[in-house]
Amino acid sequence: MPTGGFAKWTRRFEDERERRRTQGEPDWGQSATLHTAVWTSIQRFQVGEDGDGANLVGKADQVGDADYGKAVRLFIAEEQNHARLLASLLAAGGVPTLTGHWSDTAFVRLRRLMGLRMELLVLMIAEVVALRYYRALRDGTDDALTSDVAGRILSDEERHVPFHCERLHAFLAELPRAMRRPVMALWRLLLLAVSLVVAADHGPALRRLGIGRLRFVGDVMTLSRAVVSVVLAPRPDAWTGAD
Repeated sequence: MPTGGFAKWTRRFEDERERRRTQGEPDWGQSATLHTAVWTSIQRFQVGEDGDGANLVGKADQVGDADYGKAVRLFIAEEQNHARLLASLLAAGGVPTLTGHWSDTAFVRLRRLMGLRMELLVLMIAEVVALRYYRALRDGTDDALTSDVAGRILSDEERHVPFHCERLHAFLAELPRAMRRPVMALWRLLLLAVSLVVAADHGPALRRLGIGRLRFVGDVMTLSRAVVSVVLAPRPDAWTGAD
């Protein structure tokens, strides 16, 4: 399968890894003070960021592009770092991590139903939701440590979305032209359903962060339009949906 172009993503992930090393860790010596509803919400997102990514790596290797496989491994390392950051943030607030949550279990099972294309489509739902969530967490609290951690994760997520868009663009290009928009329309419907569930599940936290349930869903769907445009466009690297 011709892919090309993923060597640049490997370089970007490696450059970001070096930037993180130079930047250093958040100031974990600070305590973190948040409303109980926000802590509960962070616990659930921390579970979703955790995982070894072995299933995704195996499917990525089947593509036959070594650069893509390496980039996927670097992506997974960043997701694992998000889980670590959130776990440390919870510890700073004296809040334990969860061993699991039904929403993460459902997402993992759905992602593994079919091949890499399906896995990425489902993964992209989580990524787009995360874009809005971490922006709310960064901007909606006056807790310095929380804002720092959320900002770091958000910066990574803004890079993850165009990375997956490029792979999905290649996959959709293999489909008949008449099928491409319907596939992405179905993806947006599934995203809408998921964002409604997230808004309901995390509603108390979102209110504390200054964003209501309906606005959260509306913002997620606005981001999704940019994703669809980039996936279908000839230049999927032209992502402009980040805030």
